[in-house]
Amino acid sequence: MSPETATPMSAVVKSTPTRDRPAPRHLRLSDIDLNCWYVVANDREVTGQPLGVELWGRAIVLYRDSQGQVQAMEDCCPHRLVKLSDGRVVGDRIECMYHGWQFDGDGACVDVPYLSEQQKLPTCRIRTYPVRELDGFIWLWPGEVAAGQTLPEPMGLPEWEHLNYIASMTTIDYRGHFSFLIENLMDMYHGHLHQDYQAWASAKLEQLTETPERVDALYEAQSYYRIDKIWSVAQLFVPAMRKLHPEPLLVSYVYPHWASSLGQDFKIYCLFCPVSPTRTRAYLVHFTSLQAFWRLHKLPVGFRRWVKDRMFNAARKLLEGLVEQDVLMMEQEQRSFEADPDRKGPELNQTIAAVQRLIRSRGQQ
Repeated sequence: MSPETATPMSAVVKSTPTRDRPAPRHLRLSDIDLNCWYVVANDREVTGQPLGVELWGRAIVLYRDSQGQVQAMEDCCPHRLVKLSDGRVVGDRIECMYHGWQFDGDGACVDVPYLSEQQKLPTCRIRTYPVRELDGFIWLWPGEVAAGQTLPEPMGLPEWEHLNYIASMTTIDYRGHFSFLIENLMDMYHGHLHQDYQAWASAKLEQLTETPERVDALYEAQSYYRIDKIWSVAQLFVPAMRKLHPEPLLVSYVYPHWASSLGQDFKIYCLFCPVSPTRTRAYLVHFTSLQAFWRLHKLPVGFRRWVKDRMFNAARKLLEGLVEQDVLMMEQEQRSFEADPDRKGPELNQTIAAVQRLIRSRGQQ
């Protein structure tokens, strides 16, 4: 959604619960909507060896078959209910380490080493999950899929392969409900916490849009960075080079993920994998734009690819510093909730209130 299409503050759309809908659970106990794409790994984590991951209490095993395609299924051998992720990949099959039973990409048992000629293969099947490898990450659909149903495409990261964007990424892993991270990301007023890392200041909410799928908040902010000359990238590392100037700041909760842009120079995404109601994992991906360097665009594609790859993760330390500070706060919030679930402070941020409504609404579906 572009700033030009955002809804003015006077036209904010607010969802209202219907009378026949059950009362919402506590926000910090909200479920996730399973009928969405979640990011369970980055593409480099998935190899020819099984990888066990967890999404909202579901143990899942990922692996690449002989063609390099990612397969995803329940991480549980139906024979003795042990983890398949402790086994190995044999061609296109995954083999349980306990008795050597093998399963294909459809979850069917296709080999039992000690099966006699008089015995038939067991008909047990493992649940498989739709999975997409897109823009450096593995996207998984944990919900039910009806016969013939066409799933929507994952949100994706259009800047991932674009030669004019330099990517940096880090992982967020903390003990707490996923709502704390979404609120943190959508909260443009907690810059006091990040004074050594903050990219902007003085955010003023201009427009807020709320739909059943997303919340978009447009701010007028003062950015510390202007990436318009080749040496200006050094502003990421040398605070003395930074100068405040106005830039639009757009932050969006595109359920279940988060996206933002600061002017034309920076785009940031947070891709969610809620592990459980009390643990959250996510991938934070930062893009620095090279769009202003028009001379660079005339150079050979191979050289531009080399520059992009060479500068990958240039801002990782900056991201890790931000994450470390945020995790400290979010884990404190979780502990406070667990100590007294009924204690709640006043919420003055309109954007956060909209985000909370969306979390409750999608968690009831």
